[in-house]
Amino acid sequence: MPRYKLTIEYDGTGLVGWQRQPNGPSVQEILETAVERLTGQRCFVQGAGRTDAGVHATGQVAHVDLDRPYRAGEIQGALNYHMKPAAVCVLAVELASDHFHARLSAIHRAYVYRILNRRAPPAIERNHVWHVPVALDLDAMIEGAAHLVGHHDFTSFRATMCQARSPVKTLDRLTITRVGEEIHVVPEARSFLHHQVRNIVGTLKLVGSGQWRPDEVKRALDARDRAAAGPTAPPDGLYLTAVHYPDEALLEQAGGQFVDAEADDDVE
Repeated sequence: MPRYKLTIEYDGTGLVGWQRQPNGPSVQEILETAVERLTGQRCFVQGAGRTDAGVHATGQVAHVDLDRPYRAGEIQGALNYHMKPAAVCVLAVELASDHFHARLSAIHRAYVYRILNRRAPPAIERNHVWHVPVALDLDAMIEGAAHLVGHHDFTSFRATMCQARSPVKTLDRLTITRVGEEIHVVPEARSFLHHQVRNIVGTLKLVGSGQWRPDEVKRALDARDRAAAGPTAPPDGLYLTAVHYPDEALLEQAGGQFVDAEADDDVE
């Protein structure tokens, strides 16, 4: 059975998240229904990360095994047709190695969190940004964020229901920039704990608004206690933007073994 890699974009508004659930429509369910309409068979679509309800994606990745070979363009066109009118779109389709796994083979993930930092609330961007009307100090947020980069125990920034085996993660980069009226928080790592990004953003908002000093972020990190950090930012401003993999040669050299990407942890 040929395996295909899908790159996917979606608006998470009104969806219960990536994973199929009984309480509402999910991205996975929408994709799997479209695949069934294309092939006539029920197929499992494996995503790279299980984004939460209301979280968006511009670069989610998934894989699916189909019953026979199809042209990439045929798959893309058929899936996008059958997913209408849902706000889910397949951006690209590639034939993948049998050893490729959207979740287990991933070695790097990137998100962006968009904060609309102006007095007026959003109209067009409603449900796509976190509106913070008080002026935020960008330099203070950058100073606070520096305490989080590197290899740490992120217990203070994980959801209480997080099922990860360990709270220890390596945050490779955490950049914060102002783009017009928005502040963009961009974290990059191999994998993330449940709500880690949103809890980091909620904490940095306290710093930016002057409620916390930048060094209090380190105090929260060292406490290893969820109650010590800031609130969870809403899902509206969060986007999964990219998932990266080793090239096919590396996958082949691994003898069919998946790269250890702490894959049970990559949920937001």
